[in-house]
Amino acid sequence: MLLLMVWALAGAAFAKPPATLPQIDTARSQFGFEIRTRFGQKIEGNFPRFEALSTQLPDGRHQVRLRMYAQYVEIPDKPRYTAWMRGEDFFDVARYPLIEYQSDPYSPDVIERGGEVQGWLTIRGISRRETLRLAEPECARPGYDCDLVSRGTVLRGRYGMDSWQMALGDRVTFILRTRLVGASQP
Repeated sequence: MLLLMVWALAGAAFAKPPATLPQIDTARSQFGFEIRTRFGQKIEGNFPRFEALSTQLPDGRHQVRLRMYAQYVEIPDKPRYTAWMRGEDFFDVARYPLIEYQSDPYSPDVIERGGEVQGWLTIRGISRRETLRLAEPECARPGYDCDLVSRGTVLRGRYGMDSWQMALGDRVTFILRTRLVGASQP
């Protein structure tokens, strides 16, 4: 499920992507998550540092790889929550500094109409199959004139993040709002 499945994720760092694919606009894209407390409070966090690579396969399908640097995760205006998210009870960034998502190959028309993209999510050294759902775009040039919005929900206990069960829900929803630059679209 995690994070982006967006063809939008064209190359912020892994390698120079082909010139024909768009690149992610790291200044205007946001990668975050939400988790709810057992009391209904929503806690929102973000990953200010990330990398992404989109490739086009010989058969025309796309594939995305996303890396989020967990050691920079933050809960805005909540330093104690930020420290807890980085600590061993949650992301354990000292041992597992990266969260990664590798999509399966998918049709590029998913960008134009929305849909699901399957792939492998790795958190805390544990890899599981997850699904990202790309929302139907709200404009004619998705990623350029409006965000490409992807969501994926995981159960944190499946990734060894099972502390604080009495206070926090098990569901973590990753939300990716992606903007593109380069390779103009018609």
